[in-house]
Amino acid sequence: MSTAIEVQDVVKKFRIYHERNQSLKAAVMRRGRGSYEDFLALDGVSLEVPEASSFALIGDNGSGKSTLLKCMAKILFPESGNITMNGRVAALLEVGSGFHPELSGRDNIYLNGSILGMSRKEIERKFDEIVDFSGVEQFIDQPVKNYSSGMYVRLGFSVAINVEPEILLVDEVLAVGDAAFQEKCTEKFATFKREGRTVVLVSHSLPSVRAMADTAAWIDHGRLREIGPASGVLERYEDFTHASTSTTYGGLTHSGTGEIRIDSAEVVRADGRPGAVAVGEPGIVRLRYTATEAVTSPVIGFAFEATDGTYLGATNTRDAGQVLGVVKGSGTIECEIPSVTLHPGSYLVTAAVTDETTTHAIDHVRDITRFTVENGGRTWSGGYLAIPARWSAAVEVSEG
Repeated sequence: MSTAIEVQDVVKKFRIYHERNQSLKAAVMRRGRGSYEDFLALDGVSLEVPEASSFALIGDNGSGKSTLLKCMAKILFPESGNITMNGRVAALLEVGSGFHPELSGRDNIYLNGSILGMSRKEIERKFDEIVDFSGVEQFIDQPVKNYSSGMYVRLGFSVAINVEPEILLVDEVLAVGDAAFQEKCTEKFATFKREGRTVVLVSHSLPSVRAMADTAAWIDHGRLREIGPASGVLERYEDFTHASTSTTYGGLTHSGTGEIRIDSAEVVRADGRPGAVAVGEPGIVRLRYTATEAVTSPVIGFAFEATDGTYLGATNTRDAGQVLGVVKGSGTIECEIPSVTLHPGSYLVTAAVTDETTTHAIDHVRDITRFTVENGGRTWSGGYLAIPARWSAAVEVSEG
């Protein structure tokens, strides 16, 4: 496979001032020197991004992933090392980057498009497509200073993708878009990949990375820690992140603040009997928990994964419209699955509890249980998902 981006031993430093010279007197007293130290944001990073791939840079805040993306976009330049970009590049790194706040959305499409290398004729040809994808047609002649951050992102992203780059660089900004826009972006990334284009994204949203990326690089304190298939890298990154705050309870490894603990989980048949569930038949996911203190409106959920780490899907009480109220003491909560749509095989369950905003982790338990799906007396095609389907055919009878 050809390489879209080659990063070779890249080093990037920033100078952090503790005390600047604010006056001539201060400069004279310190002999012109301020108090500072060098911060090593990237420390000898080398990696290759395959052509026609969706590639994610992941890591904690301050790990260097956004710095690396800006070096790829030639916004920042490394102290040493080389970055080779094999193709036309478009970058969307900050909300409203390349926009003039006093100009209208219409004028900014022409301005931003020209900055990204599009001719006026090319912008005119694609103008309607840009506006339609962004969803801001109602406000296209309003100054963008009046736009919300989400509208900024949608318009900026719409311009960037219509440059028709071989390589698209995208920072965290897509997190500002709404769910419908996120879905459009995921579809666009898939189209890019089919067309042989390359997408490199930075995101803290691991579900987004799972949905969009097939390869990931984990950056840790400016160094490349791991690179490979996204599902495996994400799993190890999550394990590492949770390990710093994890405890062992009931034989299981838990992470989170612990006001509620998931004690156990099981997947059973619709009548409550243990054993394998069948494709197309109902099943129940049963979670048992203990709340050491009262928690108002927690969100309890679970995710299914294949044994190779592929993330298959998740649900929780908030998504289902179930408000739990005040939870305290020990209890059981069940989720009924009307029809199991997984192909025969073995699967893993990860369980979690968060606060009502889903931003604060109360408990998280990976691989809390394993369950089996059987064929239900039918033959199923390959893959993970079973697609319930009814076929019909109209047979034409010819006379003669």
